[in-house]
Amino acid sequence: MKKILTLCTVFFCFVALAAAQQKLSVSSPDGKLKFSLNITPETISYDVVYKKQSVVVNSLLGFDFDSGSFGSNLKTGKVQRRKIDETYELVVGKVSTARNYCNQIIIPLQEKSATERTVNLVVRAFNDGIAFRYEFPQQKGWNSYVMYDEKTQFNLNGNPMALLMYLPGYINTHEGVYKQVEYDKIAKKRLIEMPATFEYDNSIYLSITEAAIRDYAGMYLVKEKDKLVGKLSPKLGQEKIKVEINEFPHRTPWRVISVSDRVGGLLETNILTSLNEPCKIEDTSWIKPCRTTFTWWNGNVVPDSIFSPGNNFETNKYYIDFAARNGLDAHGIYGYAETPWYYDDNFNFGWAGPNADITKPIPCLNMPRIVEYAKSKGVGIHLWVHWRPLYDKLDEAFALYEKWGVKGLMVDFMDRDDQQMIRIQEEILQCAAKHRLFIQFHGSSKPSGLVRTYPNEFTREGTLNYEVCKWDTLVNADHDISVPFTRLLAGPTDYHLGGFRAQNRKDFKIQYVNPHVMSTRCHMLAMYVVLENHLTSLCDKPEAYEGQPGFEVLRTVPGTWDEMRVPLAEMNKYVTVARRSDTDWWVGTLNNSTARTLQLKLDFLAEGEYQATIYTDAKDVDENANHLNKEVRKVTKKDVIELPLAKDGGAVVHIRHHSE
Repeated sequence: MKKILTLCTVFFCFVALAAAQQKLSVSSPDGKLKFSLNITPETISYDVVYKKQSVVVNSLLGFDFDSGSFGSNLKTGKVQRRKIDETYELVVGKVSTARNYCNQIIIPLQEKSATERTVNLVVRAFNDGIAFRYEFPQQKGWNSYVMYDEKTQFNLNGNPMALLMYLPGYINTHEGVYKQVEYDKIAKKRLIEMPATFEYDNSIYLSITEAAIRDYAGMYLVKEKDKLVGKLSPKLGQEKIKVEINEFPHRTPWRVISVSDRVGGLLETNILTSLNEPCKIEDTSWIKPCRTTFTWWNGNVVPDSIFSPGNNFETNKYYIDFAARNGLDAHGIYGYAETPWYYDDNFNFGWAGPNADITKPIPCLNMPRIVEYAKSKGVGIHLWVHWRPLYDKLDEAFALYEKWGVKGLMVDFMDRDDQQMIRIQEEILQCAAKHRLFIQFHGSSKPSGLVRTYPNEFTREGTLNYEVCKWDTLVNADHDISVPFTRLLAGPTDYHLGGFRAQNRKDFKIQYVNPHVMSTRCHMLAMYVVLENHLTSLCDKPEAYEGQPGFEVLRTVPGTWDEMRVPLAEMNKYVTVARRSDTDWWVGTLNNSTARTLQLKLDFLAEGEYQATIYTDAKDVDENANHLNKEVRKVTKKDVIELPLAKDGGAVVHIRHHSE
């Protein structure tokens, strides 16, 4: 009898436990990727399985609000499911037409306590990734919050190899060198920039980032015990408050876990733009990718002449004439030395003075004359500005620039992604669109797919790039090759492209004016194809380009694309990206510091005969990094092109229909 009673007790306890626990799941359309949500009286957590392998396990969800923690003692409301399958157009991007194809589940999470606060968890399962976010619907008794923490975890299963970047703090340039380290060796309690990428031994690749960051704080990762925990950028001047919302409805950014069985799949995904809202700019006819000079990098160098370089008409005329001769769209004006082109009482680019005024050009520059001269040559103007004095006079300044005929702006030294700065960035994009101006965020955080919503956002920095060649040796081919597998996964990146005076590592000399780059000429050409960037920069001086082998690539490579493929890639070693514009294909290959030969199959081509112009590292590139081979030949989709890659080298192939 006692045995029967014991069995009954165990049985009823089991039933009670089962009743107290809930498990909900959603799978990708192809069934290979699955997200499972586990709700117990104490916690809410999730798991991710890819091809029957657990990749994310027992990862907690929840919040700390001023009104108390959220994440326990929850019940679920009516679950909603739907299939999403739609195509959308991108004004600028790595593709012109993208497919948003996923299964979605919305799970209302309601507290059982007297407060009955409700948060909806929205999950989308794509064939190449999982995305989830929280929505705060309108409800009685709760219509605002002060958030202290979003307790989202990413607990990776096993011990994959990580490729990531540590940051010194929340206020930073978002620039650094990427480290390759096993998961269990990741430093604890250090901020980790997203995207962060992970490689399993069985060729499963995973990247963690976020999409649609709007009216919210940017997120970082921190290793706590054995789990990666999301950490939000705090409100400026304190550490406790992360997000403040005054009315509902509201929603967080998407937390995105991209997954693929080949590392190239992480580059090909369109998840980030699919998770953003459609374009908010009614007339986009004026939004076109640009090629621009940016003379700060070379030091505003001019040839020996009767005038001196600097904030004057003659210097800018010299570069405008260069742009006009070579079909460049714009000339970038920033100032000279530590003096911006506008009035500033601080004489320091990084810190705008209290009386800085971006509507008042300094007299010696003669801005009206420059603007008129550029217009007469069919060249637009691209202006550098510090964000703070710009924000002080946002609409007034943009109206003035539109009147001048300015094409766009580099907005610099933001160095934050707290909620306030995220709001400011969207205000800038909205106001710029009203005045038909593109925006290039410099000294900024990573993108999050917002180019779909505001296609006038051409590019962002948030990357350690070739500007560093002016004062350090950190940026070399080994650093370049880490960027496609990390920062580039978030979207377009400004990399100060165009250094045309390459030196081998052993010969490299740091110099602030007329700097060199530490890779081969072919490597530099390939950067224009491998990196997504809708504002193509030519940072070197005119005489470094004109008459030089490969300059035609910089003059003709598109800034937006119809299609992309990644036919060859090995994480942190090499990558080949093929991009199509209309009927043309451009293929760029970047190599690290180890020489190798790759076989490029052309099976991504359509039927027919093509003409391929092939740029590869010359045999004597170890003696002169600027030497390259150029070959033109007929090809079809059945052909294979051999790409001999020097150490720190690269290759470019431009493929056109033979009839052209």
